Amino acid sequence: MDPHRPDPDELLRQVQEEEARTRRAKLKIFFGAAPGVGKTYAMLAEAQERRREGLDVVVGVVETHGREETAALLEGLEVLPRRELPYSGLFLPEFDLDAALRRHPALILMDELAHTNVKGSRHDKRWQDVMELLDAGIDVHTTLNVQHMESLRDVVAQITGVVVRENVPDTILERADEVELVDLPPDDLLVRLKEGKVYLPDQARHAKDRFFRKGNLLALRELALRHTAESVDAQMRRYMASEGIRKTWAAGDRLLVCIGPDELSGRLIRGTRRLAGALGARWTALYVETPRHFRYSEADRARLEEHLRLAEKLGGETAVIEGGGAAAEDILAYARSRNITKIVLGKPSRPRWMDLLLGSPVDDLVRASGDIDVYVITGEAGQASVPPSLARRLTSPLRNYLLSALVVGLASGAAGLIFHRTELADIVMVYLLGIVLVATRFGRGPSLLASLLSVAAFDFLFVPPYLTFAVGDFRHIGTFGVMLLVGVVIGNLTERIRAQARLARSREQRTRALYQLGQALAQGGGSTAMVGSAIQNVATQFQSHAVVLLPDAAGRLQAPDHQLAFPLNDQERGVAQWVFDHGEPAGLGTVTLPGARAAYLPLKGAAGVIGVMGVLPDSAPQWEEPDQRQLLDAFANQTALALERALLAEQGAADRRRADEERLRNALLSSVSHDLRTPLGVITGAVSMALDTPGLSEAGRRELLQSAQEESQRLHRLVCNLLDITRLEAGSLELRKDWIPLEEIIGSALTRQELAAEAPRVRVLLPEDLPVAPLDGVLMEQVLLNLLDNALKYSPPGSPVDIKAWASGKSLTLSVTDHGPGIAEGEEERIFEKLARGKGAEGRPGAGLGLAICRGIVTAHGGRIQATNHPHGGAQFLVTLPLGDPPPVLPPEAVP
Repeated sequence: MDPHRPDPDELLRQVQEEEARTRRAKLKIFFGAAPGVGKTYAMLAEAQERRREGLDVVVGVVETHGREETAALLEGLEVLPRRELPYSGLFLPEFDLDAALRRHPALILMDELAHTNVKGSRHDKRWQDVMELLDAGIDVHTTLNVQHMESLRDVVAQITGVVVRENVPDTILERADEVELVDLPPDDLLVRLKEGKVYLPDQARHAKDRFFRKGNLLALRELALRHTAESVDAQMRRYMASEGIRKTWAAGDRLLVCIGPDELSGRLIRGTRRLAGALGARWTALYVETPRHFRYSEADRARLEEHLRLAEKLGGETAVIEGGGAAAEDILAYARSRNITKIVLGKPSRPRWMDLLLGSPVDDLVRASGDIDVYVITGEAGQASVPPSLARRLTSPLRNYLLSALVVGLASGAAGLIFHRTELADIVMVYLLGIVLVATRFGRGPSLLASLLSVAAFDFLFVPPYLTFAVGDFRHIGTFGVMLLVGVVIGNLTERIRAQARLARSREQRTRALYQLGQALAQGGGSTAMVGSAIQNVATQFQSHAVVLLPDAAGRLQAPDHQLAFPLNDQERGVAQWVFDHGEPAGLGTVTLPGARAAYLPLKGAAGVIGVMGVLPDSAPQWEEPDQRQLLDAFANQTALALERALLAEQGAADRRRADEERLRNALLSSVSHDLRTPLGVITGAVSMALDTPGLSEAGRRELLQSAQEESQRLHRLVCNLLDITRLEAGSLELRKDWIPLEEIIGSALTRQELAAEAPRVRVLLPEDLPVAPLDGVLMEQVLLNLLDNALKYSPPGSPVDIKAWASGKSLTLSVTDHGPGIAEGEEERIFEKLARGKGAEGRPGAGLGLAICRGIVTAHGGRIQATNHPHGGAQFLVTLPLGDPPPVLPPEAVP
């Protein structure tokens, strides 16, 4: 197979990205170092060219700042009218996003990308308007100054002494399909400023004194050039990847230093930093994790982690890759994928004979580097690195060496049994079989011993003259050499296979750990459960205690309770708060606040830092090795994404709940206001007429007072329903159960004044053996009263309403049936919701609370209520209540 064959998955990803880039709207940024360099002029000039080509070009926002030559370029271009928004007693013109979306041109011009919109606009920033235009499929041309880049805010403030408040995320520049640098030398810009072509005269003098100083402009110009170069470099690398170009294009220097656990790596890092500074180039420290990584001592691994931290501290990038073959191939593959132009290596320090025997990675890299320069340096003067000794390489338990000698003895015995019936070549195969067995089971050192002993035993026992080490036929010398060489090669190959198997197991364990964490987070439910899952998995994987801290409304970190979470004192909380505020790791094993007991990592989501994860090791930290540190970072990143998703879901649920509550509150107020106004109006009118009408007969006065009484009962009923629904919503409903006959509850309900006039229409059909039930008599009477009121309300005048009850098993069922229009299809469940009223309820009094209260009370009793249509017409409500255990039996003396 061609080792340089492109990865199919990588090709598929590149094709998909290219297709997405082709389909999406195009963003072009005219980029400059400062105001006045000509960005708007260049944008308008290109817009005029595109208009002449027949493209539909519209001006969304263009600020000419009184420059006549810039304003002249607006001629012939359609300018969208702006809308006026109130601000501090004034009306300010602002970009009309909705009008632009309705107009939907092919290209729209949006000047000053970092502009902050007037309060009342859909978005706070103009770049958000631009993103919506792009999402709608409209190409955008815009302008931007380097001082408005979010990542450069601190740098610009340090250079100019001016804190720029209007910033644009760096991702916008990365999203741009084209970045055009509009450049002007500082001297020419200062001349334009003096001539009033940048600001008005008063503004120009103020700007020249503070911002537009030549040193500031030089520094800003360099920043603009560098950012433009980075953008072009990213485009170039995308093109090289899409075209399958494996050569390095030295358009700009990029350095790569190869490091390991030896002391020389620290000096290589510092030397590379000086070289990169002299060339003005970016650089990366690379460590290739090979099977040898698992044979490093704890000191070596700690030194390797220290080297990686040193590279980050000196401003370089760090990368740890898993070696899949020869180290030189892995290094060159990484270098070509990042368009590296120079590779820095340390001089080899092991003996020349080992390079001849095992190969030299430096020589392999130099020969295969092609158009990449390779620097072999020693770094700073100092103590030379001590390479691993041969004894250290061959270190193995004494037991393994003894067993290897035993295997050679057994092979000699087996060879002796077949010596007179076979050839010497077969004897050699027996010894090689023993060497393979030793190499497979015991490693390189014992296999080398087995090879030497096998050659000696073969010469002593099976080569004439026998039982001596003398060799009568010198042709056997070649056999000895081949036998020894094959044994050494087999030992090295089997040792490499064993090391690769260990590396594969380590990778599999890391993959399984991430899979288990992802599975636990996916099944965790809410944020609290996810925090517990993350703490559990981190504690298990890294033999430690962990804690996840989330901010409260004031931005102060709080730790949810968990049995594996460790307590934090004020000092530890201070470290965690620093990590949350700055978004950088700190604490144990880092260069920031290393005196802390635990390591603290920021949990970064898409919207920023959402919390902090703290890890307190039980003994020595398990994440000092690069692969384990990467795994811990992956745990933190995966936890952050899952937590952010859960927190957003909870926030969305809370917002929906608040919206529902607000909607319910408004509907309730609207309904209650109407239902309160009607009885109050009737009561007020009746009482006023009874008091103020002279000569009113006693019968008339009685009729008015009776009408007022009926409306007051209705009002009382409404207020009781409101109180009941409030108690149900608050969860403060308390049941006072007692063993009560259902006949008693029905009789009490029918004697209520609310039903006194309609009681004759109610027919009660109850069996004689109906058992008593554990009920709250007052609440169940309220349920029956609401059901009867509902049935009487929807039944034709004079038609009966039936009450039935029966017992079956351990439940008691109460039925209320009317002869009205019944329940519309699909409304059987909805009518039990608050403020829900059935079809045909128009013109009938009621707030839609009665059935909701019934369901709440019945559910509190452990029962259920359902609505159906009776086979013979009308609606039927069934209330099923549990009977529970039999009622207690009173002693004979307690019976009256």
